[in-house]
Amino acid sequence: MKRLNIFLAILALIGGLVSCDDQLDVTNPNAQGTYDFGDTESELQEAVIACYNRIRLEGTFARVGYTMDAVRGDEVWNSSQQWYINYDNLNSPGTIEIGDLWMWRDNYHVVNRSNLVLSKVEGVEMTEESYNQIKGQALFLRSLAYYNLATYYQTVPLFTDYSDYSDINTMFAANSTQDEVFDLIETDLTQAMEMLPSRDEGGEWAQGRATCGAAAGYLARALMFRHKFTEAYAVLKDIIAGKYGHYELTADYGDNFREGSAYENNKESLFEVQFLDYGTGGTDEEWTPVNISSEATQGHAVESNYASQELGSWGDLAGSPWLYNLFIKEKCTDGRLDPRLYWTLVTYESEYDVYTGIKTAAYPDGDPRSNTVYQQEMTKTPLSNNSQGGISIAKFTNARNNIYSSITNGLHCGVNLRLMRYSDVLLRAAECENEINGPTQTAINYINEVRERAALDDLQLADFPSTDALFEQIANVERPKEFGCENGRGIDLLRWGFFYDSARLNQLVEHGYYVLDGTANTDELTAETASGSSFQYYYKGHEYFPIYQSTLNANPNLVGNSANNNEDNGPAFFEKGYSVHPVVD
Repeated sequence: MKRLNIFLAILALIGGLVSCDDQLDVTNPNAQGTYDFGDTESELQEAVIACYNRIRLEGTFARVGYTMDAVRGDEVWNSSQQWYINYDNLNSPGTIEIGDLWMWRDNYHVVNRSNLVLSKVEGVEMTEESYNQIKGQALFLRSLAYYNLATYYQTVPLFTDYSDYSDINTMFAANSTQDEVFDLIETDLTQAMEMLPSRDEGGEWAQGRATCGAAAGYLARALMFRHKFTEAYAVLKDIIAGKYGHYELTADYGDNFREGSAYENNKESLFEVQFLDYGTGGTDEEWTPVNISSEATQGHAVESNYASQELGSWGDLAGSPWLYNLFIKEKCTDGRLDPRLYWTLVTYESEYDVYTGIKTAAYPDGDPRSNTVYQQEMTKTPLSNNSQGGISIAKFTNARNNIYSSITNGLHCGVNLRLMRYSDVLLRAAECENEINGPTQTAINYINEVRERAALDDLQLADFPSTDALFEQIANVERPKEFGCENGRGIDLLRWGFFYDSARLNQLVEHGYYVLDGTANTDELTAETASGSSFQYYYKGHEYFPIYQSTLNANPNLVGNSANNNEDNGPAFFEKGYSVHPVVD
Protein backbone atom coordinates (compact mmCIF):
# COMPACT_ATOMS: atom_id res chain seq x y z
CA MET A 1 0.00 0.00 0.00
CA LYS A 2 2.84 2.36 0.89
CA ARG A 3 4.46 1.77 -2.52
CA LEU A 4 1.14 2.39 -4.28
CA ASN A 5 0.70 5.73 -2.50
CA ILE A 6 4.22 6.81 -3.49
CA PHE A 7 3.56 5.83 -7.13
CA LEU A 8 0.27 7.73 -7.23
CA ALA A 9 1.95 10.80 -5.71
CA ILE A 10 4.65 10.73 -8.38
CA LEU A 11 2.00 10.47 -11.13
CA ALA A 12 0.11 13.40 -9.64
CA LEU A 13 3.29 15.50 -9.50
CA ILE A 14 4.16 14.69 -13.13
CA GLY A 15 0.61 15.51 -14.20
CA GLY A 16 0.76 18.82 -12.38
CA LEU A 17 4.05 19.75 -13.99
CA VAL A 18 2.75 18.86 -17.46
CA SER A 19 -0.41 20.91 -16.96
CA CYS A 20 1.74 23.87 -15.81
CA ASP A 21 3.84 23.55 -18.97
CA ASP A 22 0.68 23.64 -21.09
CA GLN A 23 -0.44 26.82 -19.34
CA LEU A 24 2.95 28.48 -19.81
CA ASP A 25 2.85 27.76 -23.54
CA VAL A 26 -0.38 29.68 -23.99
CA THR A 27 0.11 33.16 -25.45
CA ASN A 28 -2.26 35.85 -24.33
CA PRO A 29 -3.18 37.81 -27.47
CA ASN A 30 -3.99 40.82 -25.30
CA ALA A 31 -0.50 40.89 -23.75
CA GLN A 32 1.76 40.94 -26.78
CA GLY A 33 5.46 40.64 -26.01
CA THR A 34 8.16 42.66 -27.76
CA TYR A 35 9.38 39.79 -29.91
CA ASP A 36 5.81 38.88 -30.90
CA PHE A 37 5.63 42.19 -32.76
CA GLY A 38 6.93 42.73 -36.28
CA ASP A 39 5.64 39.62 -38.05
CA THR A 40 3.77 41.60 -40.71
CA GLU A 41 4.76 44.39 -43.06
CA SER A 42 2.42 46.88 -41.37
CA GLU A 43 3.88 46.09 -37.96
CA LEU A 44 7.42 46.55 -39.27
CA GLN A 45 6.44 49.92 -40.73
CA GLU A 46 5.24 50.91 -37.26
CA ALA A 47 8.45 49.57 -35.71
CA VAL A 48 10.54 51.77 -38.03
CA ILE A 49 8.57 54.82 -36.90
CA ALA A 50 9.32 53.77 -33.32
CA CYS A 51 13.03 53.82 -34.22
CA TYR A 52 12.72 57.42 -35.40
CA ASN A 53 10.95 58.27 -32.16
CA ARG A 54 14.07 57.40 -30.16
CA ILE A 55 16.24 59.97 -31.95
CA ARG A 56 13.96 62.59 -30.37
CA LEU A 57 15.02 61.86 -26.79
CA GLU A 58 17.13 64.10 -24.57
CA GLY A 59 20.18 61.85 -24.93
CA THR A 60 19.96 61.61 -28.71
CA PHE A 61 18.98 64.96 -30.22
CA ALA A 62 16.28 66.65 -28.14
CA ARG A 63 18.83 68.30 -25.86
CA VAL A 64 22.17 67.07 -24.48
CA GLY A 65 22.73 64.53 -27.26
CA TYR A 66 22.86 67.51 -29.62
CA THR A 67 24.40 70.25 -27.47
CA MET A 68 27.11 68.15 -25.81
CA ASP A 69 29.14 68.07 -29.00
CA ALA A 70 28.64 71.80 -29.51
CA VAL A 71 29.98 72.61 -26.04
CA ARG A 72 32.91 70.26 -26.69
CA GLY A 73 33.82 72.52 -29.61
CA ASP A 74 35.66 75.83 -29.49
CA GLU A 75 32.81 78.13 -30.54
CA VAL A 76 30.43 77.36 -27.64
CA TRP A 77 31.07 77.65 -23.90
CA ASN A 78 29.15 76.92 -20.71
CA SER A 79 28.14 80.44 -19.67
CA SER A 80 26.20 79.26 -16.62
CA GLN A 81 29.40 77.66 -15.26
CA GLN A 82 27.33 74.74 -14.04
CA TRP A 83 25.32 71.83 -15.53
CA TYR A 84 27.59 71.40 -18.61
CA ILE A 85 30.76 72.60 -16.88
CA ASN A 86 32.65 69.28 -16.78
CA TYR A 87 31.96 68.70 -20.46
CA ASP A 88 32.86 72.23 -21.49
CA ASN A 89 36.13 71.83 -19.57
CA LEU A 90 36.61 68.26 -20.88
CA ASN A 91 37.36 66.78 -17.46
CA SER A 92 34.31 64.80 -16.36
CA PRO A 93 35.11 62.26 -13.60
CA GLY A 94 32.73 59.69 -15.09
CA THR A 95 30.07 59.96 -12.39
CA ILE A 96 27.79 62.62 -13.92
CA GLU A 97 24.69 61.32 -15.66
CA ILE A 98 24.12 64.20 -18.09
CA GLY A 99 26.96 63.22 -20.43
CA ASP A 100 28.36 59.98 -19.08
CA LEU A 101 25.05 58.10 -19.22
CA TRP A 102 22.16 59.80 -21.02
CA MET A 103 23.63 59.75 -24.53
CA TRP A 104 24.79 56.15 -24.02
CA ARG A 105 21.35 55.08 -22.81
CA ASP A 106 19.26 56.78 -25.48
CA ASN A 107 21.43 55.88 -28.47
CA TYR A 108 21.33 52.24 -27.42
CA HIS A 109 17.53 52.49 -27.45
CA VAL A 110 17.83 53.38 -31.14
CA VAL A 111 20.19 50.43 -31.67
CA ASN A 112 17.81 48.09 -29.85
CA ARG A 113 14.75 49.04 -31.88
CA SER A 114 16.66 49.01 -35.15
CA ASN A 115 17.95 45.53 -34.36
CA LEU A 116 14.39 44.31 -33.76
CA VAL A 117 13.40 45.49 -37.23
CA LEU A 118 16.47 43.91 -38.81
CA SER A 119 15.84 40.62 -37.01
CA LYS A 120 12.29 40.41 -38.39
CA VAL A 121 12.42 41.87 -41.87
CA GLU A 122 13.95 38.83 -43.56
CA GLY A 123 11.06 36.59 -42.50
CA VAL A 124 8.14 38.77 -43.60
CA GLU A 125 6.67 38.55 -47.09
CA MET A 126 6.47 41.95 -48.79
CA THR A 127 7.36 43.74 -52.00
CA GLU A 128 11.01 44.43 -52.77
CA GLU A 129 10.32 48.16 -52.46
CA SER A 130 8.90 47.78 -48.95
CA TYR A 131 11.72 45.46 -47.93
CA ASN A 132 14.35 47.93 -49.10
CA GLN A 133 12.65 50.86 -47.40
CA ILE A 134 12.21 49.10 -44.07
CA LYS A 135 15.64 47.51 -43.89
CA GLY A 136 17.41 50.57 -45.30
CA GLN A 137 15.91 52.89 -42.69
CA ALA A 138 16.78 50.52 -39.84
CA LEU A 139 20.38 50.26 -41.08
CA PHE A 140 20.68 54.04 -41.34
CA LEU A 141 19.25 54.69 -37.87
CA ARG A 142 21.46 52.03 -36.28
CA SER A 143 24.52 53.55 -37.95
CA LEU A 144 23.46 57.05 -36.84
CA ALA A 145 23.28 55.84 -33.23
CA TYR A 146 26.65 54.10 -33.43
CA TYR A 147 28.20 57.18 -35.06
CA ASN A 148 27.05 59.17 -32.03
CA LEU A 149 28.26 56.52 -29.58
CA ALA A 150 31.68 56.10 -31.20
CA THR A 151 32.34 59.84 -31.42
CA TYR A 152 31.15 60.46 -27.87
CA TYR A 153 32.43 57.36 -26.04
CA GLN A 154 35.17 56.02 -28.34
CA THR A 155 34.99 52.27 -27.51
CA VAL A 156 31.48 50.87 -27.10
CA PRO A 157 29.84 47.43 -27.28
CA LEU A 158 28.48 46.32 -30.65
CA PHE A 159 25.07 44.67 -30.79
CA THR A 160 23.95 43.54 -34.23
CA ASP A 161 21.50 40.75 -33.38
CA TYR A 162 18.32 41.29 -31.39
CA SER A 163 18.73 37.87 -29.77
CA ASP A 164 21.88 39.15 -28.03
CA TYR A 165 19.65 40.72 -25.39
CA SER A 166 18.07 37.39 -24.43
CA ASP A 167 21.26 35.93 -22.92
CA ILE A 168 23.12 37.56 -20.06
CA ASN A 169 26.43 36.38 -21.53
CA THR A 170 25.87 38.35 -24.73
CA MET A 171 23.85 41.18 -23.22
CA PHE A 172 26.81 42.13 -21.00
CA ALA A 173 29.07 42.72 -23.98
CA ALA A 174 32.65 43.94 -23.96
CA ASN A 175 33.92 47.09 -25.64
CA SER A 176 34.60 47.00 -29.35
CA THR A 177 37.37 49.16 -30.71
CA GLN A 178 36.41 52.42 -32.34
CA ASP A 179 37.57 51.03 -35.69
CA GLU A 180 35.31 47.99 -35.29
CA VAL A 181 32.36 50.29 -34.64
CA PHE A 182 33.19 52.38 -37.70
CA ASP A 183 33.54 49.21 -39.79
CA LEU A 184 29.90 48.40 -38.94
CA ILE A 185 28.82 52.00 -39.62
CA GLU A 186 30.41 51.92 -43.06
CA THR A 187 28.87 48.53 -43.86
CA ASP A 188 25.38 49.58 -42.72
CA LEU A 189 25.47 52.89 -44.59
CA THR A 190 26.78 51.31 -47.78
CA GLN A 191 23.84 48.89 -47.71
CA ALA A 192 21.38 51.66 -46.88
CA MET A 193 22.64 53.75 -49.82
CA GLU A 194 21.82 50.89 -52.17
CA MET A 195 18.40 50.16 -50.68
CA LEU A 196 16.80 53.51 -49.90
CA PRO A 197 15.16 55.74 -52.51
CA SER A 198 16.39 59.26 -53.13
CA ARG A 199 14.38 62.22 -51.86
CA ASP A 200 13.23 62.76 -55.47
CA GLU A 201 12.10 59.15 -55.94
CA GLY A 202 10.58 58.94 -52.46
CA GLY A 203 8.35 61.95 -52.89
CA GLU A 204 6.05 62.60 -49.94
CA TRP A 205 7.17 59.34 -48.29
CA ALA A 206 10.73 60.66 -48.09
CA GLN A 207 9.79 63.82 -46.19
CA GLY A 208 11.61 63.54 -42.87
CA ARG A 209 12.86 59.99 -43.51
CA ALA A 210 16.30 58.60 -44.20
CA THR A 211 17.07 58.44 -47.93
CA CYS A 212 20.03 57.21 -49.93
CA GLY A 213 21.30 60.80 -49.86
CA ALA A 214 21.26 60.83 -46.06
CA ALA A 215 23.12 57.51 -45.98
CA ALA A 216 25.67 58.76 -48.51
CA GLY A 217 26.28 61.94 -46.54
CA TYR A 218 26.87 60.09 -43.30
CA LEU A 219 29.06 57.53 -45.03
CA ALA A 220 31.29 60.38 -46.22
CA ARG A 221 31.45 61.66 -42.65
CA ALA A 222 32.38 58.22 -41.32
CA LEU A 223 35.08 57.75 -43.96
CA MET A 224 36.59 61.18 -43.28
CA PHE A 225 36.70 60.47 -39.54
CA ARG A 226 39.22 57.74 -40.40
CA HIS A 227 41.04 59.88 -42.97
CA LYS A 228 39.77 57.81 -45.92
CA PHE A 229 39.70 60.92 -48.06
CA THR A 230 39.76 59.23 -51.48
CA GLU A 231 36.79 57.01 -50.66
CA ALA A 232 34.88 59.85 -49.03
CA TYR A 233 35.54 62.17 -51.97
CA ALA A 234 34.05 59.67 -54.41
CA VAL A 235 30.84 59.58 -52.36
CA LEU A 236 30.71 63.36 -52.01
CA LYS A 237 31.18 63.90 -55.75
CA ASP A 238 28.30 61.47 -56.40
CA ILE A 239 26.07 63.47 -54.05
CA ILE A 240 27.03 66.71 -55.82
CA ALA A 241 26.36 65.08 -59.21
CA GLY A 242 22.83 64.14 -58.10
CA LYS A 243 23.29 60.37 -57.94
CA TYR A 244 21.43 60.26 -54.61
CA GLY A 245 18.87 62.94 -55.36
CA HIS A 246 18.96 66.64 -56.09
CA TYR A 247 20.42 68.92 -53.42
CA GLU A 248 21.33 72.59 -53.54
CA LEU A 249 21.87 75.47 -51.17
CA THR A 250 18.79 77.42 -50.18
CA ALA A 251 18.90 81.00 -51.41
CA ASP A 252 18.44 82.21 -47.83
CA TYR A 253 20.77 80.72 -45.21
CA GLY A 254 18.10 81.36 -42.59
CA ASP A 255 15.70 78.87 -44.16
CA ASN A 256 17.78 76.13 -42.54
CA PHE A 257 16.80 77.35 -39.07
CA ARG A 258 13.18 78.35 -39.52
CA GLU A 259 10.16 76.40 -38.33
CA GLY A 260 7.36 75.25 -40.60
CA SER A 261 6.69 73.14 -43.69
CA ALA A 262 7.82 75.92 -46.02
CA TYR A 263 11.37 75.66 -44.65
CA GLU A 264 11.91 72.27 -43.04
CA ASN A 265 13.04 69.26 -45.10
CA ASN A 266 14.15 71.72 -47.74
CA LYS A 267 16.40 71.21 -50.77
CA GLU A 268 19.56 71.71 -48.69
CA SER A 269 18.73 69.16 -46.01
CA LEU A 270 20.15 65.65 -46.31
CA PHE A 271 18.73 64.59 -42.95
CA GLU A 272 17.01 66.30 -40.06
CA VAL A 273 15.27 65.32 -36.84
CA GLN A 274 11.55 66.01 -36.97
CA PHE A 275 9.87 68.02 -34.22
CA LEU A 276 6.27 69.22 -34.20
CA ASP A 277 5.78 72.94 -34.70
CA TYR A 278 5.50 74.99 -31.52
CA GLY A 279 2.21 74.46 -29.72
CA THR A 280 0.96 71.61 -31.91
CA GLY A 281 2.09 68.72 -29.72
CA GLY A 282 0.75 67.43 -26.46
CA THR A 283 1.47 68.61 -22.95
CA ASP A 284 3.70 65.85 -21.53
CA GLU A 285 7.47 66.18 -21.77
CA GLU A 286 9.08 62.90 -22.83
CA TRP A 287 12.59 63.31 -21.43
CA THR A 288 13.62 59.69 -21.12
CA PRO A 289 12.70 56.33 -22.71
CA VAL A 290 10.57 55.26 -19.76
CA ASN A 291 8.01 58.07 -19.66
CA ILE A 292 6.42 57.44 -23.04
CA SER A 293 3.22 59.40 -23.49
CA SER A 294 0.73 59.66 -26.33
CA GLU A 295 0.45 63.31 -25.32
CA ALA A 296 4.16 64.11 -25.70
CA THR A 297 5.03 67.69 -26.61
CA GLN A 298 7.27 66.37 -29.42
CA GLY A 299 9.54 69.41 -29.36
CA HIS A 300 13.18 69.85 -28.32
CA ALA A 301 14.95 71.73 -25.53
CA VAL A 302 17.96 73.00 -27.46
CA GLU A 303 16.36 76.44 -27.29
CA SER A 304 16.25 76.22 -23.50
CA ASN A 305 20.05 75.85 -23.46
CA TYR A 306 20.89 78.25 -26.29
CA ALA A 307 18.58 81.19 -25.61
CA SER A 308 19.15 83.94 -23.07
CA GLN A 309 18.07 83.89 -19.44
CA GLU A 310 16.91 87.47 -19.96
CA LEU A 311 14.41 86.13 -22.47
CA GLY A 312 13.21 83.36 -20.14
CA SER A 313 15.46 80.45 -21.00
CA TRP A 314 17.98 78.49 -18.91
CA GLY A 315 20.88 80.23 -20.63
CA ASP A 316 23.42 77.44 -20.09
CA LEU A 317 25.40 77.84 -23.31
CA ALA A 318 26.79 80.80 -25.22
CA GLY A 319 28.67 81.56 -28.41
CA SER A 320 32.34 82.38 -28.06
CA PRO A 321 33.79 85.86 -28.70
CA TRP A 322 36.14 84.15 -31.18
CA LEU A 323 33.19 83.06 -33.32
CA TYR A 324 31.59 86.51 -33.18
CA ASN A 325 34.79 88.16 -34.36
CA LEU A 326 35.16 85.70 -37.23
CA PHE A 327 31.89 87.06 -38.59
CA ILE A 328 32.78 90.70 -37.97
CA LYS A 329 36.17 90.56 -39.71
CA GLU A 330 34.72 89.98 -43.18
CA LYS A 331 31.89 92.00 -44.72
CA CYS A 332 29.65 91.05 -47.62
CA THR A 333 30.24 92.43 -51.10
CA ASP A 334 27.69 95.20 -50.44
CA GLY A 335 29.22 96.12 -47.09
CA ARG A 336 26.69 94.29 -44.97
CA LEU A 337 27.37 91.94 -42.10
CA ASP A 338 27.55 88.24 -42.90
CA PRO A 339 23.89 87.06 -42.66
CA ARG A 340 25.07 83.92 -40.89
CA LEU A 341 25.91 86.06 -37.85
CA TYR A 342 22.24 87.07 -37.65
CA TRP A 343 21.12 83.43 -37.63
CA THR A 344 23.91 82.15 -35.37
CA LEU A 345 24.24 84.64 -32.50
CA VAL A 346 21.75 87.01 -30.86
CA THR A 347 23.62 90.29 -30.77
CA TYR A 348 22.46 93.86 -31.09
CA GLU A 349 23.79 95.17 -34.39
CA SER A 350 22.61 98.63 -35.44
CA GLU A 351 23.23 97.66 -39.07
CA TYR A 352 20.32 95.23 -39.04
CA ASP A 353 17.79 98.05 -38.73
CA VAL A 354 18.80 99.57 -42.07
CA TYR A 355 18.60 96.27 -43.96
CA THR A 356 14.80 96.10 -43.88
CA GLY A 357 13.18 95.36 -47.22
CA ILE A 358 16.37 95.53 -49.28
CA LYS A 359 17.01 92.48 -51.46
CA THR A 360 20.64 91.52 -51.89
CA ALA A 361 22.55 88.29 -52.10
CA ALA A 362 23.16 88.56 -48.37
CA TYR A 363 19.44 88.72 -47.58
CA PRO A 364 17.81 87.49 -50.79
CA ASP A 365 14.16 87.23 -49.75
CA GLY A 366 13.87 90.83 -48.56
CA ASP A 367 12.29 89.91 -45.22
CA PRO A 368 12.65 92.61 -42.55
CA ARG A 369 15.87 92.15 -40.59
CA SER A 370 15.72 94.14 -37.42
CA ASN A 371 16.73 93.90 -33.81
CA THR A 372 13.51 92.15 -32.80
CA VAL A 373 13.91 89.01 -30.70
CA TYR A 374 10.94 87.04 -29.31
CA GLN A 375 8.78 89.93 -30.56
CA GLN A 376 10.72 92.38 -28.39
CA GLU A 377 12.64 95.29 -29.88
CA MET A 378 16.29 95.07 -28.84
CA THR A 379 18.45 98.04 -27.98
CA LYS A 380 21.30 95.97 -26.57
CA THR A 381 22.59 92.42 -26.76
CA PRO A 382 20.82 90.18 -24.23
CA LEU A 383 22.92 88.08 -21.86
CA SER A 384 22.98 84.34 -22.26
CA ASN A 385 23.32 84.06 -18.47
CA ASN A 386 22.53 87.01 -16.24
CA SER A 387 25.26 86.40 -13.69
CA GLN A 388 28.07 85.26 -16.00
CA GLY A 389 27.28 86.85 -19.36
CA GLY A 390 27.78 85.33 -22.77
CA ILE A 391 26.43 85.74 -26.29
CA SER A 392 23.04 84.07 -26.72
CA ILE A 393 22.77 81.53 -29.56
CA ALA A 394 20.09 82.01 -32.24
CA LYS A 395 20.27 78.73 -34.14
CA PHE A 396 17.44 76.24 -33.59
CA THR A 397 15.57 78.70 -31.38
CA ASN A 398 12.71 81.12 -31.93
CA ALA A 399 15.03 84.13 -31.58
CA ARG A 400 14.96 85.03 -35.29
CA ASN A 401 11.71 83.23 -36.15
CA ASN A 402 9.63 85.37 -33.75
CA ILE A 403 6.68 82.97 -33.83
CA TYR A 404 6.04 83.34 -30.09
CA SER A 405 6.85 86.07 -27.60
CA SER A 406 8.13 84.10 -24.61
CA ILE A 407 10.05 80.89 -24.07
CA THR A 408 8.48 77.85 -22.47
CA ASN A 409 11.45 75.91 -21.14
CA GLY A 410 11.59 72.22 -21.88
CA LEU A 411 10.72 70.10 -24.90
CA HIS A 412 8.67 72.68 -26.78
CA CYS A 413 10.76 74.21 -29.60
CA GLY A 414 9.56 73.01 -33.00
CA VAL A 415 12.50 73.93 -35.26
CA ASN A 416 13.73 70.73 -36.90
CA LEU A 417 17.40 70.03 -36.21
CA ARG A 418 19.13 69.79 -39.58
CA LEU A 419 21.84 67.20 -38.88
CA MET A 420 23.42 67.36 -42.33
CA ARG A 421 23.14 70.06 -44.97
CA TYR A 422 24.38 70.31 -48.54
CA SER A 423 26.83 73.03 -47.51
CA ASP A 424 28.59 70.35 -45.45
CA VAL A 425 28.89 68.19 -48.58
CA LEU A 426 30.53 71.08 -50.45
CA LEU A 427 32.99 72.01 -47.70
CA ARG A 428 33.88 68.36 -47.13
CA ALA A 429 34.48 67.94 -50.85
CA ALA A 430 36.82 70.93 -50.71
CA GLU A 431 38.65 69.38 -47.76
CA CYS A 432 39.05 66.02 -49.52
CA GLU A 433 40.25 67.67 -52.75
CA ASN A 434 42.81 69.62 -50.74
CA GLU A 435 43.98 66.52 -48.85
CA ILE A 436 44.39 64.50 -52.05
CA ASN A 437 45.61 67.07 -54.58
CA GLY A 438 46.62 70.08 -52.54
CA PRO A 439 45.04 73.50 -53.06
CA THR A 440 43.32 73.52 -56.45
CA GLN A 441 40.72 75.65 -58.18
CA THR A 442 38.27 72.78 -57.76
CA ALA A 443 38.58 72.98 -53.98
CA ILE A 444 38.26 76.77 -54.10
CA ASN A 445 35.12 76.49 -56.24
CA TYR A 446 33.41 74.25 -53.69
CA ILE A 447 34.16 76.77 -50.94
CA ASN A 448 33.08 79.74 -53.03
CA GLU A 449 29.69 78.17 -53.71
CA VAL A 450 29.03 78.32 -49.97
CA ARG A 451 30.52 81.82 -49.62
CA GLU A 452 28.47 83.22 -52.50
CA ARG A 453 25.24 82.36 -50.69
CA ALA A 454 26.42 84.72 -47.92
CA ALA A 455 27.49 87.35 -50.51
CA LEU A 456 31.16 87.13 -49.56
CA ASP A 457 33.99 87.73 -52.01
CA ASP A 458 35.30 84.64 -53.77
CA LEU A 459 38.51 83.14 -52.46
CA GLN A 460 41.46 83.20 -54.84
CA LEU A 461 43.65 80.15 -55.33
CA ALA A 462 46.77 82.31 -55.35
CA ASP A 463 46.15 83.20 -51.69
CA PHE A 464 46.64 79.59 -50.57
CA PRO A 465 50.14 78.40 -51.43
CA SER A 466 49.93 75.11 -49.51
CA THR A 467 47.60 72.36 -48.38
CA ASP A 468 48.09 73.55 -44.80
CA ALA A 469 47.05 77.11 -45.69
CA LEU A 470 43.81 76.05 -47.37
CA PHE A 471 43.06 73.58 -44.58
CA GLU A 472 43.37 76.44 -42.06
CA GLN A 473 40.82 78.44 -44.04
CA ILE A 474 38.40 75.51 -44.19
CA ALA A 475 38.82 74.41 -40.58
CA ASN A 476 38.95 77.74 -38.77
CA VAL A 477 37.06 80.16 -41.00
CA GLU A 478 34.65 78.51 -43.43
CA ARG A 479 33.34 75.66 -41.28
CA PRO A 480 32.84 77.59 -38.02
CA LYS A 481 31.03 80.43 -39.81
CA GLU A 482 28.77 78.05 -41.74
CA PHE A 483 28.13 75.56 -38.91
CA GLY A 484 28.84 77.58 -35.76
CA CYS A 485 26.96 76.32 -32.67
CA GLU A 486 25.70 73.22 -34.51
CA ASN A 487 26.38 69.62 -33.55
CA GLY A 488 29.58 68.40 -35.26
CA ARG A 489 32.36 70.85 -34.41
CA GLY A 490 33.63 68.68 -31.56
CA ILE A 491 33.74 65.68 -33.90
CA ASP A 492 35.74 67.76 -36.37
CA LEU A 493 38.31 68.54 -33.69
CA LEU A 494 38.63 64.80 -32.98
CA ARG A 495 39.17 63.75 -36.59
CA TRP A 496 41.63 66.58 -37.21
CA GLY A 497 43.70 65.51 -34.19
CA PHE A 498 43.74 69.00 -32.66
CA PHE A 499 44.03 67.53 -29.16
CA TYR A 500 47.26 65.73 -30.05
CA ASP A 501 49.36 68.69 -31.21
CA SER A 502 50.58 71.34 -28.76
CA ALA A 503 50.17 74.24 -31.22
CA ARG A 504 46.66 73.16 -32.13
CA LEU A 505 45.72 72.69 -28.49
CA ASN A 506 47.00 76.16 -27.71
CA GLN A 507 44.89 77.44 -30.60
CA LEU A 508 41.83 75.82 -29.03
CA VAL A 509 42.63 77.54 -25.74
CA GLU A 510 42.69 80.88 -27.56
CA HIS A 511 39.41 80.16 -29.36
CA GLY A 512 37.80 79.16 -26.07
CA TYR A 513 38.54 82.38 -24.14
CA TYR A 514 35.57 83.87 -22.28
CA VAL A 515 34.92 86.67 -19.78
CA LEU A 516 32.76 86.24 -16.67
CA ASP A 517 31.84 89.91 -16.42
CA GLY A 518 28.04 89.78 -16.61
CA THR A 519 27.97 91.08 -20.20
CA ALA A 520 27.73 89.52 -23.65
CA ASN A 521 31.40 90.26 -24.26
CA THR A 522 32.42 90.44 -27.92
CA ASP A 523 36.02 91.57 -27.49
CA GLU A 524 38.88 89.74 -29.18
CA LEU A 525 40.20 88.17 -26.00
CA THR A 526 43.72 87.32 -24.96
CA ALA A 527 45.17 85.43 -22.01
CA GLU A 528 45.47 88.76 -20.20
CA THR A 529 41.90 89.96 -20.84
CA ALA A 530 40.01 86.64 -20.54
CA SER A 531 38.66 85.11 -17.34
CA GLY A 532 39.64 81.71 -18.64
CA SER A 533 39.25 79.20 -21.46
CA SER A 534 37.27 75.99 -21.69
CA PHE A 535 40.34 74.14 -22.89
CA GLN A 536 42.71 75.20 -20.12
CA TYR A 537 41.22 72.43 -17.94
CA TYR A 538 41.41 69.68 -20.57
CA TYR A 539 42.62 66.29 -19.34
CA LYS A 540 44.24 63.97 -21.88
CA GLY A 541 41.77 61.42 -23.17
CA HIS A 542 38.77 63.60 -22.28
CA GLU A 543 38.18 64.72 -25.83
CA TYR A 544 35.84 61.73 -25.49
CA PHE A 545 33.33 61.50 -22.65
CA PRO A 546 33.85 58.82 -19.99
CA ILE A 547 31.61 55.80 -19.74
CA TYR A 548 29.40 56.16 -16.68
CA GLN A 549 31.01 54.46 -13.70
CA SER A 550 27.80 52.69 -12.66
CA THR A 551 27.56 51.20 -16.15
CA LEU A 552 31.10 49.87 -15.79
CA ASN A 553 30.26 48.47 -12.35
CA ALA A 554 27.19 46.66 -13.68
CA ASN A 555 28.94 45.05 -16.65
CA PRO A 556 31.98 42.89 -15.74
CA ASN A 557 33.02 42.71 -19.41
CA LEU A 558 33.11 46.47 -19.97
CA VAL A 559 36.21 48.56 -19.37
CA GLY A 560 36.72 52.30 -19.28
CA ASN A 561 37.76 54.36 -22.28
CA SER A 562 40.53 56.95 -22.56
CA ALA A 563 38.52 59.48 -20.54
CA ASN A 564 37.94 57.03 -17.69
CA ASN A 565 41.67 56.28 -17.62
CA ASN A 566 43.10 59.73 -18.52
CA GLU A 567 44.98 58.13 -21.43
CA ASP A 568 46.59 60.13 -24.21
CA ASN A 569 45.11 59.13 -27.58
CA GLY A 570 47.83 60.94 -29.50
CA PRO A 571 50.21 58.00 -29.99
CA ALA A 572 47.43 55.77 -31.35
CA PHE A 573 46.27 58.56 -33.68
CA PHE A 574 49.71 58.92 -35.25
CA GLU A 575 50.35 55.15 -35.36
CA LYS A 576 47.45 54.90 -37.82
CA GLY A 577 49.35 57.16 -40.17
CA TYR A 578 47.16 60.19 -39.50
CA SER A 579 48.73 63.62 -39.33
CA VAL A 580 47.80 67.01 -37.86
CA HIS A 581 48.05 70.08 -40.04
CA PRO A 582 50.36 72.68 -38.49
CA VAL A 583 48.88 76.04 -37.53
CA VAL A 584 49.03 78.60 -40.33
CA ASP A 585 48.60 82.24 -39.31
